[in-house]
Amino acid sequence: MDMDSGYSNEIRYPSGAEKCKEEESQRIKSHKSSREVGEEQQGVLVMELYCLESDTAMKAQPDPNILYDDRVLQSLLTIEDSFLPQCSYFKRVQTDIQPYMRKMVAGWMHEVCEEENTNQDVFPLAINYLDRFLAVVPTRKNYLQLLGAVCIFLAAKLKDCRPLSAEKLCVYTDNSITPRELLDWELVVLGKLKWNMASVIPNDFIEHIMRRLPLPKNKQAMVRKHTLTFIALCATDDRLAMNPPSMIATGSMAAAVCGLQLDHNDQRLSRDNLTDLLAKITNTEVDCLRACQEQIERVLASSLQQGQQYGKESGGRAGSKSREQQDQSSTPTDMRDVNL
Repeated sequence: MDMDSGYSNEIRYPSGAEKCKEEESQRIKSHKSSREVGEEQQGVLVMELYCLESDTAMKAQPDPNILYDDRVLQSLLTIEDSFLPQCSYFKRVQTDIQPYMRKMVAGWMHEVCEEENTNQDVFPLAINYLDRFLAVVPTRKNYLQLLGAVCIFLAAKLKDCRPLSAEKLCVYTDNSITPRELLDWELVVLGKLKWNMASVIPNDFIEHIMRRLPLPKNKQAMVRKHTLTFIALCATDDRLAMNPPSMIATGSMAAAVCGLQLDHNDQRLSRDNLTDLLAKITNTEVDCLRACQEQIERVLASSLQQGQQYGKESGGRAGSKSREQQDQSSTPTDMRDVNL
């Protein structure tokens, strides 16, 4: 109370005004609480969406209008040669890069694609980019891994619904390259390949060929799996780089069918009959197809022998836990179970 004026220093509200003030205060508190509740509900919804996310990519079913139209297969056969390397580049273009270096970087590229569970078309498409670039541009060996990373980067953009980031690819190189270098080289590769990136690869022929073969339905999935494995193996070998994709696909499928011994129940799938049938499907000479198939089988046998030898050496040096970590070949695991 101010002794001089006789008035209190506090502001006093009339009784009606005090009631209005209390109601307004309650409304503000109510508004804040509802907002907080809304934020909590939104947070729960976001968490539920995260929980519902899956790493499994959705893939459309094969379109019968494409698979059952012979014009599609003929179009693939017509344009496939335009996506082959222009020459055997180790003899004419490259002076610093040797075949074993290409094999090493191809194995690394395959491991990256397997680790990231990319689309099955990414690896052979990336190898196609690699070979086409090396056929026109002399490249130093210290840029080879950078080139391989760029090829994966481009192929994943075209074929994968979740493309790999530049930063993640740099991590796979142990940060020996930078994202800026990768993006700069991306433009270089695109320019040298003339932005013609929708290459025909062996995988494009698999369903067309399988539909025309008398394969048992219960064996089709296994034949497809082995064929894809052989195609990936062929991509790591430079001696098969100049073969047309259709020949790689037919040779790989023939090796898969023969390895699974499906001719026991159907003589149409015997080695000679199968080769003749595949040659007719893809308009390929029988002798060329047979030579390609034999070359694929030699590459497979060599890969299996190296894998088994490496497994024995690893087993002698380490315990069971170390063996599991060290016994990792650059080829898919089911390659070791194939009986040719």
